[in-house]
Amino acid sequence: MARLEGITVAVTGPRKAEDMSRMIEKFGGRAVIRPAQGTVFVDDSRIEEQLKDLIADPADWLVLTTGVGTEALFNKASQLGLEEGFMAALREMKLAARGYKTVNVLRKLGLTPAVRDNDGTTAGLLEEMAPYELQGKRVALQLYGDPAPRVTGALAARGAVCEELLPYQHIPPEDSVVGQLIDEIVSGQVQAVAFTSTVQVRYVMQSAAQLGKLDAVLAAFDDDVLAVAVGKVTAEGLYEEGVKRVLFPEEERMGSMIVAMSRHFGGRSDELDADGELAAGECAADQPADRTKKPGEQ
Repeated sequence: MARLEGITVAVTGPRKAEDMSRMIEKFGGRAVIRPAQGTVFVDDSRIEEQLKDLIADPADWLVLTTGVGTEALFNKASQLGLEEGFMAALREMKLAARGYKTVNVLRKLGLTPAVRDNDGTTAGLLEEMAPYELQGKRVALQLYGDPAPRVTGALAARGAVCEELLPYQHIPPEDSVVGQLIDEIVSGQVQAVAFTSTVQVRYVMQSAAQLGKLDAVLAAFDDDVLAVAVGKVTAEGLYEEGVKRVLFPEEERMGSMIVAMSRHFGGRSDELDADGELAAGECAADQPADRTKKPGEQ
């Protein structure tokens, strides 16, 4: 069985943290839970105002980045009795969608995006939007959890007038927990950090910068500590924050991430049961290759 003996993995995602810890321990490793993602709240008044504005005056583009966020916009419109108007606005706007989940939500609504990503990432979506003229165009950007200044900046650089739609927003995690994680990274007390969302990445790096330890964290990730992402999108977030070495599986699942870590630290990968998200008897050779370079690179 592939083992993670001697490896301590910090788990930054609050959701399913116990399940992930159990999988890590099944492979012989030690998991420490360090939540780097706070809770979420809904700013009803703000999103209601934005939806009404979109219905009254549809933007030129609506960029949808998550299936959950897309559903949240539609559900909020329905709760407000604005479903018909919102659907009419969706049909007037050019739609750009990132990720298969977002495309599936649109398909259920009878809508097809004009543009979709080429690799599951926001960078891939922006690349596919490159042929379109955005000078002076209004672009509404659906986000999930927190602002994305790099995305809005890239669109603004092309002349777009951007507005961010945040159906949910994150409340930051406890400073003491994130501070503890940063100290553990810098001191080498953990050998890997498992990230399951870009929000976690952003909070860790922002906290490190505020504490004056960002360079030390980046140096640790370059050297003794492995940054592990659940998939391409989270890996993209790590690269954007300056982490150069990121391990991620091609298949965006927790079980695949644990198997990828097991491969990286040596040994043969063994099966996980159904609770571990990999079917019994399914071994590492049957899984998509792991990546330690940027999404989209050959």
